[in-house]
Amino acid sequence: MSRQLTILLLIISSLSFAQTKGDWKKNAFIFTPEILLGKTMEAYDGFPEINLQKQLILSFGRDHGNNPQQWAQRLKGPKTGLSVGITDFGNVDSLGIAIISMPFIEFNAFGSNRFKVLTGLGVSYFTEKFNEVTSPNNRAVSTNVTWAFRLFLNYHFLSTKKVDWRAGLGYSHHSNGHTRLMNNGFNSFLLSLSADIKNPLNKSEEDKVEDIPEFKNSVYDYISIRSGIGQNVFALAFNDKKNVYTIAGEYGKIYNNTFKVGIGFYYRFYQHYYDYIKGEESLVEPGREFDYFRSNPVYYASNFGVVLHGEVLLNHFGIDLQLGYNLHKPAYKAEWRINEGWDKTPREIPKSWVLGELNSKFKKKYRVSSRLGLKYYFLGMEKSPKNNFFIGAHLNSNLGQADFTEMSLGYIHRFNSPTTSKKKATIKNGCFRNIYNSFDLFL
Repeated sequence: MSRQLTILLLIISSLSFAQTKGDWKKNAFIFTPEILLGKTMEAYDGFPEINLQKQLILSFGRDHGNNPQQWAQRLKGPKTGLSVGITDFGNVDSLGIAIISMPFIEFNAFGSNRFKVLTGLGVSYFTEKFNEVTSPNNRAVSTNVTWAFRLFLNYHFLSTKKVDWRAGLGYSHHSNGHTRLMNNGFNSFLLSLSADIKNPLNKSEEDKVEDIPEFKNSVYDYISIRSGIGQNVFALAFNDKKNVYTIAGEYGKIYNNTFKVGIGFYYRFYQHYYDYIKGEESLVEPGREFDYFRSNPVYYASNFGVVLHGEVLLNHFGIDLQLGYNLHKPAYKAEWRINEGWDKTPREIPKSWVLGELNSKFKKKYRVSSRLGLKYYFLGMEKSPKNNFFIGAHLNSNLGQADFTEMSLGYIHRFNSPTTSKKKATIKNGCFRNIYNSFDLFL
């Protein structure tokens, strides 16, 4: 699954760069070298001694301030692109280095062109991973490929014709999405110094701003269905990856071909849960806590719930966030009991073994699910197609704690023609002085 996830994210990134139609994009490329320093937080007892974390990131992006597409103007001309970089966590011998590839988007913040919020989600490759023999001290990651996430606030403290100098403060995270244990992950807080190096224009074109079309506010209903296949592990004693199968559907509305809000349902079947029950493992043996699971393994290995879905549409691309409520996920109780008690719970669990308590922390994670990821729509959503298909890569969590990594395929149908009201979009030349004609990353 890690390899497939990497390939899918790289395909999504390459598709975005392959789209180059439109005169407005000719001079909008922005190259951003960035140096970051900060602190890698200790992820567990016995974490190796570390020095200052150091990162070098190179970002290749486009400013959409002059992009005439509706989504770009509704979002006030964000910057999008792809970042690649290298990270030294402060102890190369024990923790190795990480090589990062991450699509990103950057918005204006606080109503100012100087403050920017940057967020990105991608993959990282680690040169060192947990191994009981060769690398026993690195319990942060146990796979070479992991998810990578960053969230930063940047400030443009000096702007010139060719370069915007920026200082930033933010957070980064790496983990494998619960596809193998150990997986404590890396959490870091960092300071950054970067430079947006802009593509120079001829003086005659410097202040040129393309005409922005007349937009109309629009809203239309949709339904969507998707199927997904994910992978995760159950516990250290069951540390082989097995599948999680998902079917989901939703109904909602899309506003201005940019903002998508819906409600829906999901059904999931966990192969690990099923095999644990069918194999009559320790906690489902006769007389043990969950022996009743054996009466219907499929039912007790299933999970279903309801979800609130929000998505920002960038024509072909979607930044997807879902918050769900589990109505039924009984086998998670057994998983929690095994993983939250004494360390290294064996496969054959003695009755005297201390297991995790079903406390208030458990109750929150048991009920609340979340899902974060990226989508690629085969037809651009800018023109509100009646029928469309999409692929996606997502990280599913129990209240922020990784549950499984998933790839999905889905279909979306528009019920009605968009209802519209006229709203003229106006952009003054002065607002975009020194911002060049944009090269659309997400067409």
